[in-house]
Amino acid sequence: MKKQIKRFRVRTVAAMVALAFVANAWAVDPFTVRDIRVEGLQRVEPGTVFASLPFRIGDQYNDEKGTAAIRALFGLGLFKDVHLEVNGDVLVVIVEERPTVADVDFVGSHEFDKDALKKALREIGLAEGRPYDQGLADRAEQELKRQYINKSLYGAEVVTTVTPIERNRVNLTFTVTEGEPARIKEIHVVGNKAFSESTLRGLFDLDTGGFLSWYTKSDRYARAKLNADLETLRSYYLSRGYLEFRVDSTQVAISPNKQDITITINVTEGERYVVSGVKLEGNYLGKEDEFKSLVKIKPGEPYNADQVAETTKAFTDYFGKFGYAFANVEARPEIDHANNRVEFVLAAEPSRRAYVRRVNIAGNNRTRDEVIRREFRQFESSWYDADKIKLSRDRIDRLGYFKEVNIETGDVPGAPDQVDLNLTVIEKPTGSLQLGAGFSSAEKLALSFSIKQENAFGTGNYLGVEVNTSKYNRTLVFNSVNPYFTPDGVSRTLDLYYRASKPYEDQGGNYELDTTGAGLRFGIPFSELDTVYFGGSLERTTIKPGTNIPAAYLAYAQQFGYTSNAVPLSIGWSRDSRDSAIAPTSGRYQRVAGELGVIGDARYFRGNFQAQQFVPLNKQFTLAFNGELGWGKGLSGRPFPVFKNFYSGGLGSVRGFDQGTLGPKDVTGSVIGGPKKITLNSEIITPFPGAGNDRSLRMFGFFDIGNVYGENEKMTVSTLRSSVGVGLSWISPIGPLRLAAAVPVRKFAGDRIQKLQFQIGTSF
Repeated sequence: MKKQIKRFRVRTVAAMVALAFVANAWAVDPFTVRDIRVEGLQRVEPGTVFASLPFRIGDQYNDEKGTAAIRALFGLGLFKDVHLEVNGDVLVVIVEERPTVADVDFVGSHEFDKDALKKALREIGLAEGRPYDQGLADRAEQELKRQYINKSLYGAEVVTTVTPIERNRVNLTFTVTEGEPARIKEIHVVGNKAFSESTLRGLFDLDTGGFLSWYTKSDRYARAKLNADLETLRSYYLSRGYLEFRVDSTQVAISPNKQDITITINVTEGERYVVSGVKLEGNYLGKEDEFKSLVKIKPGEPYNADQVAETTKAFTDYFGKFGYAFANVEARPEIDHANNRVEFVLAAEPSRRAYVRRVNIAGNNRTRDEVIRREFRQFESSWYDADKIKLSRDRIDRLGYFKEVNIETGDVPGAPDQVDLNLTVIEKPTGSLQLGAGFSSAEKLALSFSIKQENAFGTGNYLGVEVNTSKYNRTLVFNSVNPYFTPDGVSRTLDLYYRASKPYEDQGGNYELDTTGAGLRFGIPFSELDTVYFGGSLERTTIKPGTNIPAAYLAYAQQFGYTSNAVPLSIGWSRDSRDSAIAPTSGRYQRVAGELGVIGDARYFRGNFQAQQFVPLNKQFTLAFNGELGWGKGLSGRPFPVFKNFYSGGLGSVRGFDQGTLGPKDVTGSVIGGPKKITLNSEIITPFPGAGNDRSLRMFGFFDIGNVYGENEKMTVSTLRSSVGVGLSWISPIGPLRLAAAVPVRKFAGDRIQKLQFQIGTSF
């Protein structure tokens, strides 16, 4: 079969070479074409051939036009042989079509999905339904090898099998022998004096491997990864005073067996420079003092390229605040080599003022334009404002619908005072499945899950359902959130919920506390970070008597009835400045929520305050704090309803203790919670050993403190429970997973311990 395909190719090449001699090999006297016939077509339309000919019926034909006709038909890429015959004054075009690719298959490919390989071949012109030739197959083999080399599979072999089938078609099968990936054996940095080689290698994402390399693939060489590491190395030196640092060369050597890679990086550090001063030159719109306050470069300290970049960006952004979209700010170093000192001259030219003509959006294949545009604070036909553009970008990014959000400024041809804003987004899946589980002697295995869609049908609305199958706490909750219920950004939340719970009790019992309700809340944005919430609910709570019912529940039911109807009103406030809602490394989150029951059978107030703070210690370590305080009080001479009590212990509070088992106990020994709660958590988070700088897989150590108190019980430090432990967090395809092993530090008689637990989808 390979011989047959080669024959196709030889005939094609021979035909092309023959074009140079067509005048001598087949010369005819010029004549007027009375008719044109085409023979040999199977799939190609005759019109395609006629449209490519340089003559028509009634035109004069000569050898030059014949040569041009053959060249044009070969240029279509559809034929492997073309020749012309003259029968009187009738021209006959005889063609032999190239076979068409009927199917493309891959055998032995495990590293890539077949669809990804087909896409790569489609980009070079080989796909089902397209014409085939041997040259195209050769290019396909090279492209497949290139794809495998990008995965460090340098020994990959590709063999192409061509199988003819009916109607002049062929099936292509690429048989791949992937082999073992080449792994980085050594990384050397040559020329370093100020920092040790081990310190510099620790900056790289590429490494020589560890026990987690199967997951991180950090020991697989890729040019893009090496370039990123070189930029990290350059930034490291430039931010520590080495103004003239440079990477002289990089050598990547692969062993003869194509299994081991050695990387050598040659650098020149240069001298370490100290900033002697900063001065301004150029046009600063008469606002020199304001610009000076934006200078991050600090005289007397070592040169820091990050500070220089921050200063020029701050200047450019500040110019943009006044509409100068094309401002040019240059940081010019004046180097004193003799004393290793450098002075920076910040030269500014604001250029011309501009306004935004149009905002263009691309990449949102699923999300509607309206969902994105309503987050914009820079309006069309308004003066260019860099602050509003940055705010717009941040608001769109915080939606959580996109992996990347980029805004670029484009000139408008013929309008020097106008710009277009080109927003490009890369969408990500917004549906999530969240799972949680815990194991204890009381509950055995308790499971919970939720299904959420944060961008339902591309509208920006949230839909969700949560289910908990715990033996002692069963939950079914439906949520719907419209973040733009009004054009001004007022949100609306609808809740439908059913909760059935009872205190933890080893002996169990058939009593139950059931709550059914529906709620409506609205959220009003008062700033870009602050939102105030208010709303109300209709609730019915039923205490179902049975064996082992807590005495507190029974006493409340006998005094106020087994069924309580209430209309709790709610109000709250939140502020969120975190850099990420899933894996934050900086920023703060605060939330205050209050619930007031003044209508119905239950009269009470219930408040809750939560604050989280994330502090980046360096590139690898993050310090995280969480604090939560709850307080409740009965109103109108009634006690605080027992079914509104707070609970603590386990996931989301004090790890190391069984879920919800801390706090007051009934005279029967059952845990009943209380109207006062305090929880304090602290974590230090770092990449998992062996995972390099991969932040999707991290480990953390934690220290938790907390407890729940009764209405007449004082909140004292001496009664707080605490625990320490270590854990693992992983940004998995179905959500962030956290596995924690905890040991109680302070515990009391009767406390129930839960040393191992995991959860997906929440923090702390």
